[in-house]
Amino acid sequence: MSKLVQSEAMIFRFVRHFILRDAFALVCLFMAVMLSGQSQSSQNVNDRFDVLETQVNQILGIVIPDVENAMKSMVRAKAQSDSTTLLLINRINTLQNTIRTLESKAAYTDSINFQLLQQLMMIENKIVTLTRSFNELYDLKTGTTDITSTRISDDNFKKSYIDALSAYNDGNYEMAIEGFGRLVTGDPSHKLADNCQYWLGESYYALKNYKRAILEFEKVFQFGEQDKWDDAQLKLGICFQKIGNFDKARAEFQKLVDHYPGSEYYQRAQQYLRQL
Repeated sequence: MSKLVQSEAMIFRFVRHFILRDAFALVCLFMAVMLSGQSQSSQNVNDRFDVLETQVNQILGIVIPDVENAMKSMVRAKAQSDSTTLLLINRINTLQNTIRTLESKAAYTDSINFQLLQQLMMIENKIVTLTRSFNELYDLKTGTTDITSTRISDDNFKKSYIDALSAYNDGNYEMAIEGFGRLVTGDPSHKLADNCQYWLGESYYALKNYKRAILEFEKVFQFGEQDKWDDAQLKLGICFQKIGNFDKARAEFQKLVDHYPGSEYYQRAQQYLRQL
């Protein structure tokens, strides 16, 4: 505010200088007239001096207040304009900061939602895997699964298969791998051999040995029985995603969508594709 006062004082001094300069010019004019008219009487000179002095005072009395008022109005207008501009700048900065805060919150929320979605899909995969294993155990125990073995008797194959699945469900994945591996190598033509091969892949997946799990899941397609093909196809995509090979993961999920449109994992594969 002190700067505004100083500026106003400078303007007043500037205007007063020019007005006084004009007044001085009038006085000089008067002196010239007076010198040129020495022959005139002293009374006439005094009268003319009084007239000129009156005119100068009138000019100073009218012009200076008007100019001062105009300068004051200009200074006040400029101060008000500067204040409004500063207010607008502050409001703009506040809005920009608010927008940045909202954008940061939105990005954080999207990240959290994406992480939650991934965790939910992992839980669903575990639930589906456990459900399949329990269903197969139930079918074997109730005798609803048709087993025609050529190298291992039905009872031995059934008992070994149940033991291996039980080991998997108990989290004893090493024992499960041993049991399923023995069955696959003992009778690869058995009706449940493809199931044993699939559960080998699941056991290595549970141990986070994703590269070995990929090899085991790929072997599922070598068997004539196709009931585990779409299961293995889904797991292949997940394994490649786990090891960071997203191009291969995308290709495996796309295979499931293209070749198994009636699969129960069709929509899940589409969800994975949208994430990649």
